[in-house]
Amino acid sequence: MGKVTTAYLLTCAAIGVATGLLIIPATAFSTATYATMPPVSAIVAGAWVIGFVVAMRLLERPGAALLTGLISGLVATPLSTTGAAIVVTNVMFAAFIELPFLVTLNRRWSRWLYLVGATLLAAFYSVWTVTAADMQAFQGWVVALYVVVLVASEFGAVALGLVIADRLRAAGVARLARRRPADVGKAG
Repeated sequence: MGKVTTAYLLTCAAIGVATGLLIIPATAFSTATYATMPPVSAIVAGAWVIGFVVAMRLLERPGAALLTGLISGLVATPLSTTGAAIVVTNVMFAAFIELPFLVTLNRRWSRWLYLVGATLLAAFYSVWTVTAADMQAFQGWVVALYVVVLVASEFGAVALGLVIADRLRAAGVARLARRRPADVGKAG
């Protein structure tokens, strides 16, 4: 991973706090609509992913999404409708975003790898939630719409996260926290 600097830690912390504040209302909305309107609850699923994508894209360092996920979960815990379980959810979501980069041994930072992580996350999360929430009780089209909205939300979050990170990078944000030159990872 290289040297962990104060700039790296503070950048992950800042993104984590912003993500934690974003997911507090998203969790409340999702929890309120999950049991009765699953496709509506899936609209906000991408809220968790935005910060993790921003951290990974901005820093291009292993562990950035995981650290950001941990911090965002801790920030959200006191006001979350799910309590401390949100920490586990955040770290799990962040791990899916980091996984494709781990497979490449953190040597590639291509945009499409973020979509691979989001796809893996959406596949895992949709199977888990459909089973855990007994969504089989709903008509098939409701479950299918839930999965489609979930995937679209994750992809939209990746796109938004990439735009935010690229604009922050262009503005010179977190320059000291990156260990790689600014031009690495722009291809793809």
